[in-house]
Amino acid sequence: MINSLWQRLTLSDFAIDKWVDASYVHRWVGSLQAWRQQSWVMQWGDEIGAILTSFVFVLSPFVPSIPGLSTELIALIMAGVAAFWVLLTLTDRRGGGITPIHVTLLAFWAVSALSTALSPAKEAALRGLNLVSLYLILFVMLARLCRSSRIRNWLIGVYLHVALIVSVYGVHQSIYGAKQLATWVDAESTLAKTTRVYSYLNNPNLLAGYLLPAIAFSIAACVLWRGWLPKTLAVVMVVVDSYCLQVTYCRGAWVGAFVGMLVAAALVYYWLRPGLPKFWRSWALPIALGSILAIVGIGMLLVPSLRDRVLSIFSGSKDSSNNVRLEVWKAVGKMIHDRPLLGFGPGDRVFKKIYPIYQTSPRFSALGAYSIFLETIVEIGYVGFACLLWAIVVTFNWGVNGLVKLRQTGDRQAFWLIAAIVSMVALLGQGTTDTEWYRPQIQTLWWLIVGIVASFDPGLEEPERGILPATATIDRDPSDA
Repeated sequence: MINSLWQRLTLSDFAIDKWVDASYVHRWVGSLQAWRQQSWVMQWGDEIGAILTSFVFVLSPFVPSIPGLSTELIALIMAGVAAFWVLLTLTDRRGGGITPIHVTLLAFWAVSALSTALSPAKEAALRGLNLVSLYLILFVMLARLCRSSRIRNWLIGVYLHVALIVSVYGVHQSIYGAKQLATWVDAESTLAKTTRVYSYLNNPNLLAGYLLPAIAFSIAACVLWRGWLPKTLAVVMVVVDSYCLQVTYCRGAWVGAFVGMLVAAALVYYWLRPGLPKFWRSWALPIALGSILAIVGIGMLLVPSLRDRVLSIFSGSKDSSNNVRLEVWKAVGKMIHDRPLLGFGPGDRVFKKIYPIYQTSPRFSALGAYSIFLETIVEIGYVGFACLLWAIVVTFNWGVNGLVKLRQTGDRQAFWLIAAIVSMVALLGQGTTDTEWYRPQIQTLWWLIVGIVASFDPGLEEPERGILPATATIDRDPSDA
């Protein structure tokens, strides 16, 4: 009974092929197939799409620090990606590729559209809906492209190299100092004079969220990249990114990293378990989890700044940052009470327009709800929140099922999948008390991660060809061939 309900909830027994065949819209897929067969350029359509999509991840972390540029540039690039995706879809020779994840996100978009139609700030909500549409098309494009392991490796490699540049500048700030662009540390705490690095992103919390997936994927790269030079580079990425994350002093990201480590230990244990001796099958996971707890405990004992920052989480309203969040959450609760089902409409502009009406004091202004879950409820109500949770559950279920299949075949690309699942957990952990998840630098990464998870279906993987950086050469077992 319970298993049957779970299968229905996660759409595991949903006949997607029949649904696709009955879809009027899907009939347009491949309508320009004959033109594509005659076009030399479109023979490399996926590779061109990968290069175009790469611009999103190459430019997004640098936009905040370049005068004259805004996040509109990222939206413009995503619009180009969306247009090219339409062209690829109309000329597609394959079709298919739709997963249960796609279905849940379609429901999420539909609720966002309905919320926009009923929003008291329709113009701002319509802009928010446009962004939601661009992000979801970006996901669809990434899920399609990442079916090719070569393109998947390319996109991950691009992100990791850009993240290393971002981290190096963050380390430079930690050594030589950086002007604090806002009051990021309680002026009365022992860390009042501590420099919180922000690199090119101009915000330490945003930088921390940006680095969480980089650490997970660079650890996977240590396993997958072949040759001593690429592996050395991957180790450097892990060390530099981890240090840079630490000196952001972002408590939410630290919590996300901690939860991510626990999930990573469980998934890696699952992957290794069949080949472990009897003793380690029983004790490897408890030892790994205990070691993580011990390392965190020792770190808090030996590093006063780490200890003080972590303990401030439990100081309630005595910490100014905590107090701001508590006051904002009070106002957010009133907003939710007034429009619980479909919210006020998607997008940060709607929140900025409506929040001042509910603001408890001029001292507690806010650009977001300081929680991605509360922000979702404010924007598109409990109905939209239910769709978000549904999409997350279905994505995790799809990822775990993919890991089971990859373990059966011994495909070590599973470490990319493990890194993607861990990244999702870490970002959600940070997002519990922050809304950096909604910023384009993080939101685009989120859809890259979900796209990677969605791509791991053996029946959808494409033949390997095209572009691949030297550092992303994958180390495979002979049995993977």
